[in-house]
Amino acid sequence: MPDFLEKFFPEVYGKTQDPNLNSNYCKYDNQNLQLFTSSLYLAGLIATFFASWTTRRLGRKPTMLIAGFFFILGVVLNAAAQDLAMLIIGRIFLGCGVGFANQVRVCVYINCATTSFSKVYNLLHFKLNYDLRSYVSI
Repeated sequence: MPDFLEKFFPEVYGKTQDPNLNSNYCKYDNQNLQLFTSSLYLAGLIATFFASWTTRRLGRKPTMLIAGFFFILGVVLNAAAQDLAMLIIGRIFLGCGVGFANQVRVCVYINCATTSFSKVYNLLHFKLNYDLRSYVSI
């Protein structure tokens, strides 16, 4: 990780090497690092809306193929990244892959399962997921 920080986030790397900073908050307080981290989640959120349209029009299989394409493109861009912009664009493509795959995931689990498991899975996935999100956001 130090090599990664040194290449893409030299300010953060300098803070991690400073012995006077004891708090991790101070070391990793960098907007570029926060953009790098949150770009995947924001792209996944936005891509989910497009994935729902794609799933409705084309079906689950093409949507999963599109998700795989986004994943592969994101991995290639991240592996070949030379600067921060290329790294963030790769993360955005990975987020699009997460958004498209997440749209199809629930349908595949429910259709492949027995009826009793499907009902339990629906309850656990949607109810508990909603409850956990509510508690975390408080």
